[in-house]
Amino acid sequence: MKVQRFLARDRFPSLLARLEEAGYDVIGPQVRDHAIVFDALASVEALPRGITDDQAPGRYRLAASSSDRYFDWATGPQALKPLTFAPRETLWTSETRDDGTLVFRERLPEARPTAVIGVRACDLAALAIHDRHFLHGAAPDPHYRARRENLFLVAVNCARSAATCFCTATGDGPRVTHGHDLALGELDDGFVVEAHTDRGRELLATLDTSEATAEALAEVEAGLARAADQQHRRLPAGSLPEQLQAAVAHPHWQDLDDRCLTCGNCTAVCPTCFCQTHVDAISLDGREASHVRQWETCFNPDHSYIHGTVIRAERPQRYRQWLTHKFGTWVAQYGRSGCVGCGRCIAWCPVGIDVTEELAALSQAPTNAPDEAPAPTPGRVPGTVPSKAQGQAPAPNRREGKDD
Repeated sequence: MKVQRFLARDRFPSLLARLEEAGYDVIGPQVRDHAIVFDALASVEALPRGITDDQAPGRYRLAASSSDRYFDWATGPQALKPLTFAPRETLWTSETRDDGTLVFRERLPEARPTAVIGVRACDLAALAIHDRHFLHGAAPDPHYRARRENLFLVAVNCARSAATCFCTATGDGPRVTHGHDLALGELDDGFVVEAHTDRGRELLATLDTSEATAEALAEVEAGLARAADQQHRRLPAGSLPEQLQAAVAHPHWQDLDDRCLTCGNCTAVCPTCFCQTHVDAISLDGREASHVRQWETCFNPDHSYIHGTVIRAERPQRYRQWLTHKFGTWVAQYGRSGCVGCGRCIAWCPVGIDVTEELAALSQAPTNAPDEAPAPTPGRVPGTVPSKAQGQAPAPNRREGKDD
């Protein structure tokens, strides 16, 4: 049963206090290095009050807002991903005993109960995708599970969208609908608070709230409608998996060779990308070793290194892998696209590549005639890729993610 109450703005600090009393470490959005990021939240004064964001392809800027609201911004470079799927962590260690035998020890994280304030609908949708992969697969990940089970999520309904947002096109926002404990609808004088779980209802009962009036509820709905109307980016009509499968040889991929830097920014800020690499760190005396997992990107040539060959040696091939998997084969794996419409990949791409524009171009029939197809790279036989002997980097220890 959904419970809706009104929390006056001057009583908002009590929400943080109740969470701390319940034993949670509280994390919330705040300004760091000219961006809004999630960090330990000491008080509501640290929230980005009166701050908004200006986002466009290759552009992210903060500016003063005409509103004194805490959540008058769309998204920052982070999502929930770093809080559940750690950027770098030790999975296990080994030690060589004096008799030559090896001892292996699992290294589970010391996950503390953590409450996150300010989660958006797109990030909850991304979290559901990660849950399916890390928790509900054939081999649940104990490190992810330890952090995930300790989260208390306070979501925020969006009342404005950045120019890069397109969650209405993916069906993931701007309204929060699932995966959270409490949801906030921010108004000038306070918040409409919705409880969606037993934990949320128990905490809401401890707050000094009043009945949410019809006017307050209507104002929240108006904000949601405004946020939806501000979104102008769309995805091509029809089946994207089929369109991308048909566009494997589309000449537009080659156009990306002059634009994509393969820097991996898009995968770093994407709330659903989970490519990873595994490396071993060995002590100087050789007696101890740590097996470490860290974030990786499919834009790295090493990511497709297999037995002396880099499968995707050229930049357009790596972008094609990312885009085709994100909007195409991901559907077969997880029952939905891997994109939640947050627009981070557009804003944080240093050359301003817009994923919605690329999909639109690829959904159209090629304009090149067969004899106008892009010429092969000099020194390369069409259809082949360079091998390690041709100057490629050595193979990594192990990589997982989009290619699995």
